[in-house]
Amino acid sequence: MVDLSVLEVLLHNESIGTLTRVGGDRVLFAFNDRYIGEKQRPVLGLSFKDSFGQLITEFKTTQARLMPFFSNMLPEGHMRSYLAQRAGVNPTREFFMLWVLGMDLPGAITIVPAGGGPWPVDTANAEHESRDVDREQALRFSLAGVQMKFSAIAQARGGLTIPARGIGGSWIVKLPSREFGGVPENEFSMMTLANLVGINVPTVKLVDVDAIENLPQGMSSMQGKALVVERFDRPSGAPSVHMEDFAQIFGVYPDDKYRKGNYRSIAKVIGAETSRADIAEFSRRLTFNNLIGNADMHLKNWSLIYPDRRHARLSPAYDLVSTIAYIPDATAALNFSRTKRFDEFSDDELVHLAAKAMLPEKAVLEAAHETVELFHQHWQTEKNNLPLNHTIVETIEAHIKTIPIAKGACHPLV
Repeated sequence: MVDLSVLEVLLHNESIGTLTRVGGDRVLFAFNDRYIGEKQRPVLGLSFKDSFGQLITEFKTTQARLMPFFSNMLPEGHMRSYLAQRAGVNPTREFFMLWVLGMDLPGAITIVPAGGGPWPVDTANAEHESRDVDREQALRFSLAGVQMKFSAIAQARGGLTIPARGIGGSWIVKLPSREFGGVPENEFSMMTLANLVGINVPTVKLVDVDAIENLPQGMSSMQGKALVVERFDRPSGAPSVHMEDFAQIFGVYPDDKYRKGNYRSIAKVIGAETSRADIAEFSRRLTFNNLIGNADMHLKNWSLIYPDRRHARLSPAYDLVSTIAYIPDATAALNFSRTKRFDEFSDDELVHLAAKAMLPEKAVLEAAHETVELFHQHWQTEKNNLPLNHTIVETIEAHIKTIPIAKGACHPLV
């Protein structure tokens, strides 16, 4: 008989533990003995390591919500409500949400019911069960976050298609925003510029929405361009690469992704867990996001990956958008070190960040200054070739003039 209270957690297709509903909505996570005893075990997440680098094996139960590591794998906001309705699951009961979406999570984790069984029985939501429930459709939206996006498969004849059950696919399709115009074009342009200044970004493309096959009902009528991003956790023809975002690393629920943590604390982890090259990459990325006016680089927009399953690297950059083009904002999503004001992002602020995060000051400043120089060089040559409207171009140019670190470079904007 299937145990409807236990979910099995698999990492790289190997069982490492269980999530157990131990009464009501209380949920307990526990590693299994095999994983605990494995000397060369693959890393699940940095939040499962103590200050000595040893595996933490004792956890408290959580009520209704899963522990932050697993909660952060689920969609947020209106997207979660939509999915829950389609799947016939109460959106506040994360154990059941994870059950529904667990076959296509970020990184190399999958969640399956212990003993088999394709769908949960959410007894508290049973009265809402109806013929409108479409759990297969729900899987097509399983990517974390608040944006309308899908995992897609590249077809042999060219083009993209959305899998019927959402499982698989090495590309992410981001549809146009219903609220703001030109968001896919904006992100494509910022990702293109980031690549030109030396930031590690995945391959990005702009495609017509009507060229994407098998979009869910109601989506295929959307007009305009969609952004297509290659998934760095799903390399084509290779095993999945494990990843975790910094909300998972810091044990922060998605609701607190703007409030708990800062770029200095992110930098400290990168300095301790990765390489000197990743420290420079962090500085480049932080500087670039200030130059373009990205006020939405919260904890979930920074991630680590584990290419060899054990050692962390900074993941490729993602969600690079000039947000000030839509919502005027004088501050970044998080504090740099002492401030979050764009117009206070200076050499002195980076020196303070480097000292507090125990990073090599020279490497941090050199990467930042190089990024400024390269940005101005490529912005001047590419701003009229990228798919940006005049308002966005003018907004970015006015914004750059306010950034202290940009004023030391020789360029025509200051």
